[in-house]
Amino acid sequence: MFSAETLAAFVVAAFVMVVIPGPTVLFTIGRAMALGRLGGFLSILGTALGSILLVVGVALGVGTVVAQSVVLFTIVKVLGAGYLIFLGIQAIRHRKDTAATVTGPVARRSGVRLLGEGFVVGVTNPKSIAFFLAILPQFVDLHAGSVPMQLLVLGTIVVAIGVACDAIWVLLASAAREWFGRSPRRIEAMGATGGSLMIALGAFLLVWSEKPANA
Repeated sequence: MFSAETLAAFVVAAFVMVVIPGPTVLFTIGRAMALGRLGGFLSILGTALGSILLVVGVALGVGTVVAQSVVLFTIVKVLGAGYLIFLGIQAIRHRKDTAATVTGPVARRSGVRLLGEGFVVGVTNPKSIAFFLAILPQFVDLHAGSVPMQLLVLGTIVVAIGVACDAIWVLLASAAREWFGRSPRRIEAMGATGGSLMIALGAFLLVWSEKPANA
């Protein structure tokens, strides 16, 4: 379905995007800091379920759009890239609010509630939505079979990478709760860095007009 070069390029792009601190990363860190490893891992499972729902929606909807219209594909790409830039600006502007949320006290919650909260964060994560809309379609080969199936496979790869990276964040955050908690500025710096990287990625997408699978 995918060439080795296309798949490798996508994995790199997905990894770069996933490691940029965004809502899911900050949410995961907050849960791990407040509730420990178990709370963090339950939150990861919830966000993964929400992300999978997003992947299915994008595969069924955007897949049809990409398969039928190059013009609509371009519109989706530009809107997604622009939204990434907007999210980056918002992350920088509200980094202090984010730090206060992450380092603030969190009441004990049941496992089911943690899963539910994670699901809401995953399915409403604007960074994931922008990534799925702006980047996934660029790695689709219109002549290599079902476009929705290709999008579903690519989206599942992104979710798997996200789960692996978030698990690392849980282990680090649960082991360094006091270090993060003593200085909200560390969370602020992480949010500002993530915002800057999102702006840079969005700008790159705006000027990059080539579709890797159809070059």
